[in-house]
Amino acid sequence: MRFEVTILGSNSATPLYGRNQTAQVLNCNDVLSLIDCGEGTQLQLQRFSFKANRIKYIFISHLHGDHYLGLVGLISSMHLNGRKEDLYVFGPAGLKEIIDLQLRYSETSLRYKLIFYPTNPTLSEQILEDNNLEVISFPLSHRIPCTGFLFKERQRLPRINKDVVEPLAIPNAYYSLLKKGIDYIDATGKVYKADQLTIPADAPRSYAFCSDTICTDSYWQYIADVDMLYHEATFLQDMVLRATETFHTTALQAAQTALNVGAKKLIIGHFSARYKDLLPMLQESKSVFDNTELAIEGKTFEIQ
Repeated sequence: MRFEVTILGSNSATPLYGRNQTAQVLNCNDVLSLIDCGEGTQLQLQRFSFKANRIKYIFISHLHGDHYLGLVGLISSMHLNGRKEDLYVFGPAGLKEIIDLQLRYSETSLRYKLIFYPTNPTLSEQILEDNNLEVISFPLSHRIPCTGFLFKERQRLPRINKDVVEPLAIPNAYYSLLKKGIDYIDATGKVYKADQLTIPADAPRSYAFCSDTICTDSYWQYIADVDMLYHEATFLQDMVLRATETFHTTALQAAQTALNVGAKKLIIGHFSARYKDLLPMLQESKSVFDNTELAIEGKTFEIQ
């Protein structure tokens, strides 16, 4: 099953050096989710060949403009482009008022249903569960209420081991029961254990999105052992005082977080406009956590 994330925007407050503001597309079994929606996200979707109307879920971490100011434009374009399917938006409670106000003053009545779910920035909770994906929000420590998101694949059923099953002439209609762990009994009464006739499914993969936050261990419990961690890394460590003042994280601190939570891979982003060259960010992070990559726009990372 496809489980991958594509970077649309990797800068912080100001778009510069060809880098846009925060936005990502998560593809889980060909169901698309948009994570944050900075200015210019529509253009980035087009640039990297994503059809906006294929997006089913949108997750907004907080109400600083570089994380959501592209949203109303995207919602409006979906309307103009004839969207009919429901759109699910998860974000701070105040975001609903912002969307409604914009639509009211533009006298726009959407052709599709927008279903809004407010997130709670004070606790962790499951906010979505469908056939492919489970999403859990968790509190971060930023200057305004902010949440991170943990995306987890749903556990798949085992696969039929055809090399074993087919010689036994087990009816195809029984395969679904074997996958559910129900043993097969043949005409002579012989029992064939389901776990001997199936191949265990792969372990579910996970992806954590840690938006703007000061360096703290308060959210580590929610992202323990994650397969891939995206973490903001706005500054280099020599700017740690500035990071603390603005409730942000350095590249070194992001790497320490990845190491402490047992992440398998780290992606760093949300770069300050003071950095044209991002190599020092990567080098600083890799000095603590070697399996680090930069959130380069247009790059797709398979979650393994």
